[in-house]
Amino acid sequence: MAIPLFRYLQTHRHRTLVAYGFALAALLLGMKWLEYRFLLVQHSFELYAGLIALVFTALGIWLAGKLTAPKIRTVIIEKEIQATIQDDFAESMRAEEISRTGLSKRELDVLEQMAQGLSNQEIAEKLHVSLNTIKTHTARILEKLEASRRTQAVDIARKRGIIS
Repeated sequence: MAIPLFRYLQTHRHRTLVAYGFALAALLLGMKWLEYRFLLVQHSFELYAGLIALVFTALGIWLAGKLTAPKIRTVIIEKEIQATIQDDFAESMRAEEISRTGLSKRELDVLEQMAQGLSNQEIAEKLHVSLNTIKTHTARILEKLEASRRTQAVDIARKRGIIS
């Protein structure tokens, strides 16, 4: 008879402990809920201002992305054009510009090689002349086109239609 009573007391004690545990958990939950409600009431303006700031920050980032995105799309259309008179006119303008600047045939060859991005040494090897000759031609090209650098000379020559 002692064993069933011990078991009864043991299970009764567990039930009591579980009931007290649930009661304490509910009480703690209620206190936290009241503390949360008090925090919301006490700092409601700061919380609302913070939420509004977050919304406007996200809106600003989205709007900046939309406003700074390129609006113009470049579409390249390749189309074959039949041009005979224009080609003749362009060639005569090129010849006139070459004679106006006073570039020799060899200087024109060197200028075209410079436009392809070759170094002085590479140009000398390709045209079968010495490096000093290429340097001399380059100096004369810069002088005749009134440029201070090779890239500037190439830009001037392209703008004037001397090279393509």
